[in-house]
Amino acid sequence: MNHSSRVVGLVGLGLVGSALGRRLLAAGFDVLGYDVDAARREAFAAAGGRAAESLAAIGAKCERVLLALYDTATVEQVLEGSDGMLGARHQAILIVDCGTGDPDRRAGLALRLVAHGATLVEAPLSGSSAQIAAGEALCFVGGEPGAVERAADLLDAIAARRHHVGAVGMAARAKLATNLVLGLNRAALAEGLVFAEALGLPGKTFIDLLRDSPAYSRAVDAKAGKMLAGDFAPQARLEQHARDVGLMLEHAAALGQVLPMTEAHARLLADAIAAGDGDLDNSAVIVQIRRYRTHVARSSGA
Repeated sequence: MNHSSRVVGLVGLGLVGSALGRRLLAAGFDVLGYDVDAARREAFAAAGGRAAESLAAIGAKCERVLLALYDTATVEQVLEGSDGMLGARHQAILIVDCGTGDPDRRAGLALRLVAHGATLVEAPLSGSSAQIAAGEALCFVGGEPGAVERAADLLDAIAARRHHVGAVGMAARAKLATNLVLGLNRAALAEGLVFAEALGLPGKTFIDLLRDSPAYSRAVDAKAGKMLAGDFAPQARLEQHARDVGLMLEHAAALGQVLPMTEAHARLLADAIAAGDGDLDNSAVIVQIRRYRTHVARSSGA
């Protein structure tokens, strides 16, 4: 492998992007990172990366670039916008999109990028930023086999486990479906914990019981501690999951499929965001469930 292939671009240095950066740096890559937030660029440089001053710099210097951006619209702007990254390219580039995106728009983007000499591989990750940083996330991969092979060492660096599920668009579909179950598991954990405490069962005792019962899920290990401690420093923001839930419902509606539990979950998340909790960790859903209990108690005169 030549030296230039070890120079990797990274666009988006938020929770997920900074975790990806740490994984790539630990694997020995020379990572050139960019974010519109100058403070994030400075933090990335302090962590051992190199900060780029523009998208054009990333496009001009890197043959392979990872994206950790909010949504597909942002990805399209970063790649195809008037000040986008591809305008500075004069040779082929491999784009690895690690965000949770719209499956249909992502597939369309992959087709358009061919005209720019670019190839898209999608690699959304299932796991919080802390789990990504620890190498514990699962990666869903979508793309042509040859392109996936070109990205193999990058994928090895960012996740210990991955599944290649088909062409571009299929990984986004897989991520949405698994995120549906993950989010409901987290909400069920929060609701069960609130209910147990209302019944007089200590929270820690309840969590210990869950771990040894058929009701156990990995959400217990990932989020129970934060819920018990009231520690909602973000590892994965509540608002971000609400956006994903919106995508789930949008695509389900297009298919004529009703998702009743996900519709209830969407209302729960919307209420939490309206209460100001959108930037908190998604485990803060428990706070909103407690608000419902408080509202009912007051309205009943208790």
